[in-house]
Amino acid sequence: MSEQKKLPVSSNSIIIVMLIGAAFLIGSLWSKVNYLEKSGTGAAPGADSQPVAKAPDTVAKPDTPQKAAKKPVLTSDDHVRGNKNAKVALVNYSDTECPFCARFHPTMQQVIKEYDGKVKWIYRHFPLSFHANAQKEAEATECAAKLGGNDAFWSYTDKIYERTTSNGTGFALDKLVPLAKEIGLNESQFKKCLDSDEFAQKVKDQMAKGTEEGVSGTPGTIIMDSKGDTQFINGALPYDQIKPMIDSVLK
Repeated sequence: MSEQKKLPVSSNSIIIVMLIGAAFLIGSLWSKVNYLEKSGTGAAPGADSQPVAKAPDTVAKPDTPQKAAKKPVLTSDDHVRGNKNAKVALVNYSDTECPFCARFHPTMQQVIKEYDGKVKWIYRHFPLSFHANAQKEAEATECAAKLGGNDAFWSYTDKIYERTTSNGTGFALDKLVPLAKEIGLNESQFKKCLDSDEFAQKVKDQMAKGTEEGVSGTPGTIIMDSKGDTQFINGALPYDQIKPMIDSVLK
């Protein structure tokens, strides 16, 4: 039987200290990873947005008002929810496959409900290039509007946000036509519109306008008052952070 050598007491002490240090380091790393997972992307909670490029999100600072690079120009072609004559507009650039947009969409619905008649929601397209289905989904919402008007646009858009799992292909393209049929639109006419790429350029033009106005990620929302003064809502801020921003504009 072989004899095992016993380590000196001093060596055992060094090993114990090293093990304790390693355990502390692992615990610290675990806590950091857990925080990032809960907050979404490492940005402050509620300040999440999906940038145009796959770069780390920036932390929004709600207490530092940021103006749009260019004032949005509202047109009769815009999709409006709420009072069309409201003096305050929230111009919302969004991507149907962006997870932060899916989180923010219900917040915008709450804004319209709580500020009944005082604000209007202008929805514009900003499909990010790395979201494979976003461009075609945006075109599909326009086809819905063509065939069923403003109400059909919002109904169709709401349902995509409700059902998509986001991140690029969360709502399958082969479900776009059945969804149109579900909300009462003519199936064959919708398919013809979608296949024709009729609204592809409109979607691209809206994204270009958003870029000119300073939008660099989604969701990107601009509050604009009756004087044309603007203020950015950076990312998917929660309702309790948006409310004081809207209240200050309504004063």
